[in-house]
Amino acid sequence: MKIIRWIDDHIEEVLLTFFSSLMVAVIFLQVVMRQFDNSLSWSEELARYCFIWLVYMGISYGVKKQRHVKVDVVLLLLKQRGQIIVNIIANLLFMAFAIFVIRYGFDIANQLLSFGQKSPANQIPMGLIYMATPVGMGLTLIRLIQELIKLIKALLGKGEFDGRIDAEKIGE
Repeated sequence: MKIIRWIDDHIEEVLLTFFSSLMVAVIFLQVVMRQFDNSLSWSEELARYCFIWLVYMGISYGVKKQRHVKVDVVLLLLKQRGQIIVNIIANLLFMAFAIFVIRYGFDIANQLLSFGQKSPANQIPMGLIYMATPVGMGLTLIRLIQELIKLIKALLGKGEFDGRIDAEKIGE
């Protein structure tokens, strides 16, 4: 159970660290090689694919930490219960979008895997690159469900609502 809890707490951080480190290392290596009038044919492609995965993992991480850009002006007009309800509605809409993206992203990735298309320089199956979409949005969906459970508990008075927006907080 401890392992599952650790994975739940840190999966995005591990993946973000891995992909960003790999991307920086490959780009650095390419810069160094160019100083010696040599170039790596595969480095920019790998860096691009790492960045794609990084973006989709970042979406999930942003949901987990509740750090996505949003407009809070309407929430200022509402009391705590109203803020919770608006957040529940927003999360439900985001969940519908995530499910849509997962479904069609998986179909596209699966189709590319069945075609056998590979990247030009690294010969990575393109379906694996496109799999970043359903995997990242799948993690996002899990984080949205976790947040929705917290919000429903707070609405029922069985948990705390930590997303309260106060006018004083904005001025800080």
